[in-house]
Amino acid sequence: MFTSLQPKILSIVSDKSKSVDTRLGEICELLKNNIPHYDWVGFYFKNGDKPELKLGPYAGAPTDHTIIPFGKGICGQVAVSNQNFVVPDVAAQDNYIACSITVKAEIVVPLFVNGENVGQIDIDSNTPDPFTEEDERFLEFINQEVAKIL
Repeated sequence: MFTSLQPKILSIVSDKSKSVDTRLGEICELLKNNIPHYDWVGFYFKNGDKPELKLGPYAGAPTDHTIIPFGKGICGQVAVSNQNFVVPDVAAQDNYIACSITVKAEIVVPLFVNGENVGQIDIDSNTPDPFTEEDERFLEFINQEVAKIL
């Protein structure tokens, strides 16, 4: 499944006729529509010099979490740790910010440009414990490609 999506990701990223935000939105839609356990897909980016993340393009239900302080929730923790964070069961996480009662699991992978953590891709799933190492490698691949156009 992931392998078949890689050429589509490359095609979206390399389409210079579209804005970066449009291309990121298309990646979110592609993932949400083609990977059954991806129920919400979005990018968060560092908000200028502020110690917070700002919601970028996404696919899925609208969220109130358009600004997330560093250290808060899964996304905010990844902004500080610079590490992938896989949450098999969000109910077991003390520092979790609930976006929706249907969300059971989350994966967040940081996005680096020239070694600096500038943002992340965030996936919510309504399926308990769906994420594997394959998800992590695929999302790292996406972020490496996205970093080239930021």
